[in-house]
Amino acid sequence: MKNKELIIGIVIGLITSAVGLLLTLLFFGKGNSLNDSLQIALNRGVFTKLVSMGAMLNLAAFFLFLKKNQDTRAQGVLIATVIVAIITLIIRFI
Repeated sequence: MKNKELIIGIVIGLITSAVGLLLTLLFFGKGNSLNDSLQIALNRGVFTKLVSMGAMLNLAAFFLFLKKNQDTRAQGVLIATVIVAIITLIIRFI
């Protein structure tokens, strides 16, 4: 049961990061569409910064789970945030 809750937290954390990235591209993107904004961010080398800003939406999910006393799901969101950070570092330095 605990593993299921942890996996749910990881999935929610990854989805929240993706939604945060899309919202960041919508607000801070310079293109006419999401695809244009993504290409511009990649060309200018600011994609990793946008991913990091998008991952900040995980804070809301993390504290929501803590408030509801769902510590295992909150732990999953934290693991997802670390996964996003590692992927961001890999993209940044490759």
